[in-house]
Amino acid sequence: MRWDPDEYLRRKAERSRAYDELLARVDVVDAELVVDLGCGPGHLVDRLIARWPGAQIVGVDSSPDMVAAARAQAPAGVRIEQADLREWAADRPVDVLTSNATLQWVPDHLAMLERLRAMVAPGGALAIGVPSNFDRPSHVLLRALAADAAFAPWTSGLAWPSSAAPEAYLDVLSGPGWRVDVWQSTYWHVLDGPDPVLAWISGTGARPVLEALPDAERADFRRRYAAAAAEVYPSRPDGTVVLPFTRTFAVAHRR
Repeated sequence: MRWDPDEYLRRKAERSRAYDELLARVDVVDAELVVDLGCGPGHLVDRLIARWPGAQIVGVDSSPDMVAAARAQAPAGVRIEQADLREWAADRPVDVLTSNATLQWVPDHLAMLERLRAMVAPGGALAIGVPSNFDRPSHVLLRALAADAAFAPWTSGLAWPSSAAPEAYLDVLSGPGWRVDVWQSTYWHVLDGPDPVLAWISGTGARPVLEALPDAERADFRRRYAAAAAEVYPSRPDGTVVLPFTRTFAVAHRR
């Protein structure tokens, strides 16, 4: 699956807010190594530099397009690596290991969290955030339409993103010597422009479907999804559309 950095960044402010709130609960003052797993186009690296100016900052992503975009704008001293998160391993203990809006793409990522937690240095933290809106109409419509006979020849067998219940992250990350904070936030994104829900989801959750479809079918899919979404998410009097979006966060501090 190819990612489009420009399309992803069309809602940069809204997508970045969750990362800011995740980092706000990381109680690590001094850090030598900070790693962002699933760094995307690198638009959040500046947050890590500002928070831990003396640390080595490393961004990791599996998408060649995202890695190229991140490297093009990364400040001097920031290292961007291309790697599959299921296979990536730090070469030394990590003081702050973050991952935001990425793990939902990794099958059975709960099992992977145990391996990531082991990479955290004493006094360090693992901080993650995942979307928890896959039962919302935006994604229910997406899966239902993808299963339609007109699109199923190309979309059958696609891997869909998913996340676990908050208590599952609490259970996996808890243990002797760890302090874990888990919470959920629902953001009421006010969107504008043509077909705003389609525009939002095209940069993230709908990427597997849109990439799988040929041009003609992709155009038809977008048209039908936009029409269905407009019924579920109607325009307000000012022309905007409200998209509720729930995210689950977890920060595990190693004592």
